[in-house]
Amino acid sequence: IHALYTESTIDLYNQIEQCERLYVKAGLDVVFKITPFNPQELDPLLESKGYSILDPTSLRVLDHLDDIESPSHKEVQIEEKLTDEWLDVLADITGISERNKAVKRKLFTYSVIKYGFFILYDQAEPVACGIGALELGFVGIYDLATAPACRNRGFGKQLLLHILHWAKKNGATRSYLQVVQDNLAASRLYDRLQYKEIYSYWYRHKRIEG
Repeated sequence: IHALYTESTIDLYNQIEQCERLYVKAGLDVVFKITPFNPQELDPLLESKGYSILDPTSLRVLDHLDDIESPSHKEVQIEEKLTDEWLDVLADITGISERNKAVKRKLFTYSVIKYGFFILYDQAEPVACGIGALELGFVGIYDLATAPACRNRGFGKQLLLHILHWAKKNGATRSYLQVVQDNLAASRLYDRLQYKEIYSYWYRHKRIEG
């Protein structure tokens, strides 16, 4: 749930209860996204109602792609349409379910945004994958993941450099991404590449029995 109200006359408590009724009716947990653009009272009110905090996340922006270093690891596959191979690699690395694979397939099938789907290989074995999404001069970085057995070997950086160079060739001048704040390794990588935090956000979650 994205709360957009800022008027002081809005009864937040009543609005939350309406959302809860809708989500319970649909058989879903209730999840609010908390950003700096919400009413300030929303987060403490949800906390008082027993909502737990999930996934504090940093939204970061790289202001220009002018001086991006070239990737040294050349074993990469780039597709501009979603493939079963890319989805299978993502599932192997992250463990996403068949249901979530189906959701991703549907989302990308109907999107009008230009994408690049990347797989980085090491000696013909997939070690990392990710997505670049081009829109209005930006490239958004999504689903950047490295196989657990291959972490801390620089593969994530090499994959990201490939995405940024592909994006630059396709007209992008800036980049953005999101990183969970307790992912320290990823945060250090983005710091080195000069991604700057614009704001942070998190989720408030509660399971309500119908």
